[in-house]
Amino acid sequence: MEIFRAGHTPSRPGPADWFTGRVRIDALFNPATPERVQGALVTFEPGARTAWHTHPLGQTLIVTAGVGRVQKLGGPVEEIRPGDVIWFAPGEKHWHGAAPETAMSHIALQEVQDGKVVDWMEHVSEADYLG
Repeated sequence: MEIFRAGHTPSRPGPADWFTGRVRIDALFNPATPERVQGALVTFEPGARTAWHTHPLGQTLIVTAGVGRVQKLGGPVEEIRPGDVIWFAPGEKHWHGAAPETAMSHIALQEVQDGKVVDWMEHVSEADYLG
C-alpha cells in the first residue's frame, strides 16, 4: 500500500502554452514503472481552458466542483457539472475548461504510452469557446 498525502507535491500553474487563463494543477499521483495511470486535480478560473489536445490512450475527467465546458472536434460545446464523468477516446481532439463566469475543478486521469500522456495543439479560439 502507498498513501499519497494531500500536498505531497506543490501546486503549479498551468503553462501558458497549454492553457488560456488561470489554471492550477495539483498532481494526485504519477506512475512509476510498471504503472501507467496518472491523475491530477485541475482547477480552472472562470473563462480558463485547455488548448486543443489529444491523449494516446484517452482521458477520463471527473467534475468535482463548479460549472465547465468540454468540446470534441466537430461537436457542440457541452456544459459539465459536479458528478459528470467525461471520456475522451484515444486520439480524440478536444478541450475542456471553466464556464465564462464560473470556476470548475475536475480530476483528470490518463495513461502513459511510450513516456507520453498528451499531445498539445493550438489554443481554443474565443469563437470555439463560446460555442
